[in-house]
Amino acid sequence: MNKFTVAVLQMDSQDNVEQNLHTASAFIEEAAARGAKLIAMPENMHYVGLDSAAHAEDVPGGPTFQLMSRLARQHKVWLHCGSIYEKNSSDPRPYNCTMVISPEGELAAKYHKIHPFDVVIPDGPVNRESDRICPGREIVTVDTGEVGCLGLSICYDIRFAELYRIMALEGAQILMTPADFTMPTGKDHWEAILRTRAIENGCYVVAPAQCGVKPKFQAYANSMVIDPWGNVIARASNRPEVITAVIDLDYLAQVRRQIFTLENRRPDVYQLTRGQ
Repeated sequence: MNKFTVAVLQMDSQDNVEQNLHTASAFIEEAAARGAKLIAMPENMHYVGLDSAAHAEDVPGGPTFQLMSRLARQHKVWLHCGSIYEKNSSDPRPYNCTMVISPEGELAAKYHKIHPFDVVIPDGPVNRESDRICPGREIVTVDTGEVGCLGLSICYDIRFAELYRIMALEGAQILMTPADFTMPTGKDHWEAILRTRAIENGCYVVAPAQCGVKPKFQAYANSMVIDPWGNVIARASNRPEVITAVIDLDYLAQVRRQIFTLENRRPDVYQLTRGQ
C-alpha cells in the first residue's frame, strides 16, 4: 500500500495513568473510524508527573502494552505508542521507550530515547533528564511493509541531525518524533527543526505532541505531519484532538528523484579533524 491515512493523537497527559489510557483508547477508536492505518501518540502518553520510575512498566508485557496490543488487534491498525517509561533491570532509571505494535498485536519494534534533555543555563533553568532516564544506545528503524519504514526517535532527539540521516540511509521513509516540547523553545524551534528533518532526508515527519500545563512547564502542542517537500499537511491546535493526513510513498519517491541529498553526500570528507 503506497498511500494510507496516518492519525496523530495530541494528548494532555497528566499523572493519572488510568485516565490517560482511557483518553488514548477513545482517540484510537476515533482515528480507526476515520480510516487511519497508522496511529501515533505523543511522548509520555501514559504518565506525565514527577515520579517516572514508579510508573515504569515491562515492554512488552506491561498493562499499557497489553491494552495497546488489544486495541491494535481490535481495530486492525499499526500503533506507534509515543513513549512510556520502561523498567530497566540494570539501572534504577527507567528507559523512555517507544513501542510499535502491529495489527496482530505484536511488538514490532521498541526504541529507547538516546539523547536525554540535559540543559544547564547559567542563572537560568536546569534540567538533567539523565538523572531520571537511562539513555538508549541503539538507532532503530522498522519496516512495517504495510505503512512504510519508520524511523524512531523521541522529543529532544530532533535536535541531532546525525540520527535522522542514519535512519534515512537505513531506509526510513517516515520519521516518528513524539514529544512533550516546552512552550519557549517550541514556538521558535519545533516546526523549523521538523521541517528541516523532512527536507534534508526526503521523509515524512509524524510529530505527535503533548498539550496543556505540565508539572514544570506549559507544553507547546502543535502536533503536525510534514511531507518530504517540507510542507505541513496537518496541524493540531492547543487542545487534545485527533488529526489525520495522507501518507503517499509514491510522492516520497518522486521528491527523492528531485532532491539528491542522500546520493550527493560526501562521507569520504566528513571527518572531524579539530577539537577532538
